[in-house]
Amino acid sequence: MLNILKYCSTKNKEVNDLLLPMINASNIEDVKIELSKIELLDKNVRKALSRSILIRHLDTGSCNAEEAELLALSNPIYDVTRFGIDFTASPRHADVLTVSGPVTRHLKIAMEKTYNAMPSPKIVIALGDGACNGSIYENTYACLGKIDNFLPVNIYIPGNPPTPIQILKGLLLCKYLLNKK
Repeated sequence: MLNILKYCSTKNKEVNDLLLPMINASNIEDVKIELSKIELLDKNVRKALSRSILIRHLDTGSCNAEEAELLALSNPIYDVTRFGIDFTASPRHADVLTVSGPVTRHLKIAMEKTYNAMPSPKIVIALGDGACNGSIYENTYACLGKIDNFLPVNIYIPGNPPTPIQILKGLLLCKYLLNKK
């Protein structure tokens, strides 16, 4: 867990000052002492980190590279479940909809039905270059374009594919945004 904190540094000096001693700690007792300082974090940040979110992923025509990186979040290196983030098959249980790939003609209706089945408040993430800008397939006969032409997108995570760290940062941002809604 401490290794992931090295990658999730922020521009907030207070948060970084709190995390650095935990990253450099040599034994578990030092970490316990540093974790007791969690109350020094902003109230809104603590509240956002205390909730869990469920993600429904939808591939609307990607090359599957985004899905491979999304699956990597479940391996022991990233282990997103420790942050209270998990995946669900049902949109009725989901807080976040991640969409990868440009919208194809055949999946446009399925995407809209999935979005409409989600309870409010909901967040939509455009994952990868295909979802963010339509990629090179935007003007082909089978593709209708980028995701925000059809759904209100809250977070864009560009890349072909985006790294698991970039995706994790976006998902942690979702927790903060859902806390504000």
